[in-house]
Amino acid sequence: MTLKLGLIGHPISHSLSPWIHAKFIDLAGLNGEYKLYEGNPNQLPDVLTQLKQNKIDGFNVTIPYKQVVLDYLDELDSDAEILGAVNTVVNQHGKWKGYSTDGEGYVRSIIESFPSLLNKDTSVLILGAGGAARGIYRALVQKRLKRVDIANRTLDKAKELLPLGKDFTPSEVLTFHTAEKNLSQYDLIVQTTSVGMKPKVQEQIIQLDNIRKDTVVSDIVYQPIMTKILQDAKVHGARIHHGHAMLLYQGQLAFEKWTGKKLDVSHLVDELEDKLRGE
Repeated sequence: MTLKLGLIGHPISHSLSPWIHAKFIDLAGLNGEYKLYEGNPNQLPDVLTQLKQNKIDGFNVTIPYKQVVLDYLDELDSDAEILGAVNTVVNQHGKWKGYSTDGEGYVRSIIESFPSLLNKDTSVLILGAGGAARGIYRALVQKRLKRVDIANRTLDKAKELLPLGKDFTPSEVLTFHTAEKNLSQYDLIVQTTSVGMKPKVQEQIIQLDNIRKDTVVSDIVYQPIMTKILQDAKVHGARIHHGHAMLLYQGQLAFEKWTGKKLDVSHLVDELEDKLRGE
């Protein structure tokens, strides 16, 4: 039996998911393939018809389909329903069930790098309030931390995230200016926007002058691997966490849902970094 997996989105020609899942398939001792199914936003019905005809076992979903794909699924995981977005679909006996692995994948990557970081005394600052921030915020607040605050340019947009965590962990919405002044309060700072991504590699969303030493600064951007904010964090004595680790662990979680196999993928973090560096 050949496992049939894939990715839908646009554009996806440079996606690292085929490389990642080829590694997972080998680790799991399975036969399988992971293919790209690209189509512009108007072609989504045709792409999904192709997947059904191929009897695909599961697929990932990336932009611009994470929300619109919900209309084509038979069932949603509770968190995916709350978040209003899906990045992983599992074929369960011919029915398609949607999940969101972004947030939990991020949390797994943090725990793998810093096993004792997330606890009841941990304060977190999330920078940004977009789609990535929603999933990460939801997963972090469910850890029942001391607090998880959100800083964003548009405060009203950040406030839209607060209902996702009201039953779990206290949260406050801040301006970037206020966040900069209060940085010493936080044990983990998570940069969830595209600021600093290639080609605008000199951009930095906030300054870290008030950061505590040993605070963990995490950036979900992985091109470049060492973003401006991570470089600045090192200068200030902070610990750093790279975006490609999140990419790997959200893939691990998706693969787990497709196959039931939980793989140890920690050794692939460095391999993925080498691939990103072109080595």
